[in-house]
Amino acid sequence: MSRFHIVNDDTIARGGCTDVYFARCEEVLEKEGKNPRVTVEVTTTGVPGGRGIFCGLDNALALLEGLPVDVDAMPEGSAFYPREPVMRIAGRYRDFGRFETALLGFLCHASGVATAAARIKGAAGGRQVYSFGSRRQHPAIAPMIERAAWIGGVDGVSNTTAPPGIPVVGTMPHAYVMCHASPEEAWIAFDRHMPPGVPRLMLCDTFGDEKEECLKAAETGVATAVRLDTPRSRRGDMRAILEEVRWELDTHGHGDVGIFLSGGITEEDVLAYRDIVTAFGVGGAIANAQVIDFSLDIVEIEGRACAKRGKWSGTKQVWERPDGLHTILPVSVPGPADAAPMLVAQVRAGTIVGDTGMEAARARVLALL
Repeated sequence: MSRFHIVNDDTIARGGCTDVYFARCEEVLEKEGKNPRVTVEVTTTGVPGGRGIFCGLDNALALLEGLPVDVDAMPEGSAFYPREPVMRIAGRYRDFGRFETALLGFLCHASGVATAAARIKGAAGGRQVYSFGSRRQHPAIAPMIERAAWIGGVDGVSNTTAPPGIPVVGTMPHAYVMCHASPEEAWIAFDRHMPPGVPRLMLCDTFGDEKEECLKAAETGVATAVRLDTPRSRRGDMRAILEEVRWELDTHGHGDVGIFLSGGITEEDVLAYRDIVTAFGVGGAIANAQVIDFSLDIVEIEGRACAKRGKWSGTKQVWERPDGLHTILPVSVPGPADAAPMLVAQVRAGTIVGDTGMEAARARVLALL
C-alpha cells in the first residue's frame, strides 16, 4: 500500500482492484472450464432529478483497452435516463469480469459529479459557477473531479492538478488576509503582485460585518468583485445580507463591483440568490455529489437473451430524437426515422476507436443546458 493509501495505475489495469468475489468466481469458472460469450449492459434505475450526464468514459476505455472485447457506449456528456444502457460490452466473461468494480467506480463517480455540476450550472441562469471542492475530496482524484465538473459545465476549477485546458481560478483564503495588518493591506498587496489576468475578487468577511468589509474593498479601487464566504453557522438570513451588501455598494457608487458567493453553496442556494450574485464557488455539492448507482448486468449469453430478475434481457439501443426524447429498443429493431443511435462504437477487439475528447463532451452538456 502506498504512503497515502492510493492504488496505483498498474494494479487497476491488471484487475487487482476488485471485489474479492470476482476473483474467486473467476478461479472457479476457470477450473470448471467455463468462459461463455456474453453481452453486458451498464444501467441505473434512478438518477437525481431524473436525468444524468454520462461521464468517466475516458477512464473506462483506458481500463478495457487491450482486452478481447467490443464496447459501445454513449459519448461523454450525453444525457441519459433510468433504465437506458449507457455502455455495452461484448466478449468472453472471464476476459473482463474482474474489471467490473473499477469500471463502475469510474462511471458512477464521474457521472455523479458531472450531473451535479450540470444541474447547478443550469440553476445559475447564466451566472458563472466554479468548482471549489478540492478540500472535500481525496487529493489523488482531484484531476478526475475537476474534469467531470468541467464537462458538467462549470466555468472554471480551483485545483492546480486539473487537466490541461481547464481554467484554474481562485481568490484568497482567510489565512492570507489574516497574515496582514488589515484586510485593506491584504487586498492591495494582492492587486500589486498578481498578474493582470487574475480577477481581483476580494474576500470580505474575515473580521468584520460583510457590508463593512465589502465597502472597504470597493473603496480601495482595486476590487472587481467582493467574495462572501460566510459559513452557515454565521449566516442568519443570507438573502438579507446579500441585499444589504448590494444596496450599499450601489449607493456608494460601486455598482460595477460584483458579488461572488461561496461557502457550502447548494443548488437551492444558487436558485435562491442567482438574481443578486455575480458568480458562485461551489464545493461539496459538486465534489461530493451523489454517485450515479450504475450496475453491470448480463443481458445475453451465447447469443441468447437472458437477464436476472428486475433487468430487461437482450441487447438494446437507445435512440435520440431531435427534440431530445429517447426511445429504448432491441438492437435488432430499427429506430425512429428521425432519431440517431446513442450507443456508438468505442472499442473493437481491444482497440479504442471512439473519441473521448473533453471539450466535445462539455459542448454536449452546454447544448443541453
